[in-house]
Amino acid sequence: MEIDNNRNDEIMTDFKSLEEKVEGLRNFGVDLLSNLIEIKAISPDSGGEGELKKAEYLERFLDGFEVERIDVEDERAYGGVRPNIIAKIKGKKRRTIWIVSHLDVVPEGDEKLWKTPPFKAVIKEGKIFGRGSEDNGQSLVASLMAGRTILDLDLTPEYTLALAFVADEEMGSEFGIQELIRRKIFEKDSLVVVPDGGTPKGDMIEIAEKSILWLKFSVFGRQTHASSPQKGLNASRIAMKFILEVDSRLKKEFDAENNLFSPPFSTFEPTKREKNVDNVNTIPGLDVSYMDCRVLPEYSIDDVISFVEGVKKEFEVEGARIEVEVVQKNSSPPTPEDSEIVEKLKKSLKIARGVSAGVYGMGGNTCGAFFRKAGFETAVWSTVDNTAHQPNEYCRIENLVNDAKVFAVLPFVE
Repeated sequence: MEIDNNRNDEIMTDFKSLEEKVEGLRNFGVDLLSNLIEIKAISPDSGGEGELKKAEYLERFLDGFEVERIDVEDERAYGGVRPNIIAKIKGKKRRTIWIVSHLDVVPEGDEKLWKTPPFKAVIKEGKIFGRGSEDNGQSLVASLMAGRTILDLDLTPEYTLALAFVADEEMGSEFGIQELIRRKIFEKDSLVVVPDGGTPKGDMIEIAEKSILWLKFSVFGRQTHASSPQKGLNASRIAMKFILEVDSRLKKEFDAENNLFSPPFSTFEPTKREKNVDNVNTIPGLDVSYMDCRVLPEYSIDDVISFVEGVKKEFEVEGARIEVEVVQKNSSPPTPEDSEIVEKLKKSLKIARGVSAGVYGMGGNTCGAFFRKAGFETAVWSTVDNTAHQPNEYCRIENLVNDAKVFAVLPFVE
């Protein structure tokens, strides 16, 4: 393998050895992902044990890497910790390119909607079915295959390659990326790829994310018998009217469009609603519901919260009271389209896949938002059919292998 360092735009001229080695690891990758699917790694916030069993299993495959495990205490989790694994291959340059994937998965949801057991890997039609197969097992295994390729070929990349397998991404990253950033694990000039979003063709690189805001609405009325509504104050009716009004007004107030995103506007969606009363003939005195807001970077999240608070006051009549609680709040600046990590990723895609990539923004929230907020150049990319969080989630085996080729090239690109 030859690399010409005399020209800034010259990149790897012989990709064949890397490509062949990755292809040789195809069965390894399929087996590893299948086994990882069968180790539940659900957050304690969602009733699970956390990621420790999965992390311990993954550590068996990291020989040859410089490995460090950073455990963050969480007494709710199995083993009392939320594990984060860092596996490095030293490069010619001190500067590091990070590939960051996450260990945790979301619950299966309604199991009746699955055609295969959610936590039993099933391989058919060139796909691996199972919860966490695409989100984020595919990229976790692809990055490991890339690192394994470099080690097995006894190559020294231009840049240090660091793989991070982190905890708690699905529930806010408090025990994962946020804690690692607080501990200054990442050097200031690090370049970061978060393979936790993408397109079916792998031809788009995400450089911006909408701000995320989760709101909890608690509406307090007066409980009474349904036959005597005049004696009470129906919290359910007030909540329904309030949420519909908030929904309508937010869309009108924050109506800008940005074609980097799809959809190109901010979204405000009522979602979860908690159980209020057990029987039909009781008027509830408390109603609790939630709203998921994905806000364009043109707007301040605090302005959205203030606007909701203003609407709330109009509904606090006749003894009703409404509490608005921020459950999750996160925003980040975009990564410049001409940033170094975007350019390197574009070159890697051209070499490994013959793909000329564009850029886009997404409404989902990834670890990338925390990196960008902390000042790191960050690109989000992978090749996925976007089945994350759905029943019958799957990973295409070709995507797994082809993404590994891109990751294997990346630390060699100047």
